[in-house]
Amino acid sequence: MKLPELFAGNEPVLALAPMQDVTDWAFWKLMASYGGADLYFTEYFRVYETSRLDRNILRSITGNPTGRPAIAQMIGNDIPALVRTAKELQRHPVAAIDLNLGCPAPVVYRKCAGGGLLRDPARVDRILGALREAVEIPFTVKTRIGFDSPEVFEELLPIFAKHSLDLLTVHGRTVLEMYRSEVHYDYIARAAEAMSCPVMANGNLDSAETALRVAAETGARGVMIGRGAIRNPWIFDQIRTARRGEAVREPTGHVVLEYVNELYAATLPAGIDEKLHVQKMKKYLNFIGAGVGTEFLHDIRRVNTPSEFFRACESWLDHSEPMTLRDQAR
Repeated sequence: MKLPELFAGNEPVLALAPMQDVTDWAFWKLMASYGGADLYFTEYFRVYETSRLDRNILRSITGNPTGRPAIAQMIGNDIPALVRTAKELQRHPVAAIDLNLGCPAPVVYRKCAGGGLLRDPARVDRILGALREAVEIPFTVKTRIGFDSPEVFEELLPIFAKHSLDLLTVHGRTVLEMYRSEVHYDYIARAAEAMSCPVMANGNLDSAETALRVAAETGARGVMIGRGAIRNPWIFDQIRTARRGEAVREPTGHVVLEYVNELYAATLPAGIDEKLHVQKMKKYLNFIGAGVGTEFLHDIRRVNTPSEFFRACESWLDHSEPMTLRDQAR
């Protein structure tokens, strides 16, 4: 299915957000088995003068296990390199090329990439102009609403509109707000009103109720979910259930424990020392644990072996009580 067809319906499109070193091919495959999203974004391809396409990320495109459209995301600020990479990616089965203007990691924004580019709207304008000319398929952008202040968003919106984007995804926080503040959904609504292309809402969409409410209140044509989907892989089907007017069922502790076991197995590379894999699992459990509680997170962060890992998970999840899996820190 092509991107315009996906957004032609009346229901909000559901997208899995790109999260570096987390939403890889193995995770996509597992998410699809739980119902999955309508649209998937790759982890970002790092682009610089001598960069080449990352084989592991490219696998999500060439061996797409979801059966749904995949968008290839790039991050960088070198215009010739971005143009070269966009042309290379168009040789593969991608639904669109996306530019990351929102990554809030200091190691990224200090290099004036990702969210760091929002400090320089003129440079954003030049990059989008070059890419719009080079990209012959849909061209999309994922952005935050500013670097240290949302005031710049009113300057950015005309730039986005100028370059005839096919989709704009807006995370309703500034770069420096990271994931800590409340989401400024009113800025997503401004984008939805100003842009001629579809706009997707992103940020703290951790339940079916929240996702549908934000889509309705902002006028967004879709919702992009990252941390909430890692914590709750049922969330996309829960949204579909809720929009049919049916009651949403929450998983029990036993079901969540089964998901953790499946996640461990699905993301375990062949031949790796499982102690190393336990360390990678902590990255996933940081998200899942936010829906369980701080004491669970404390226990998980102290484990080092597979037996310690599974014992900690079982001690907290081996029960039949339903779990909302919403971020308990908020």
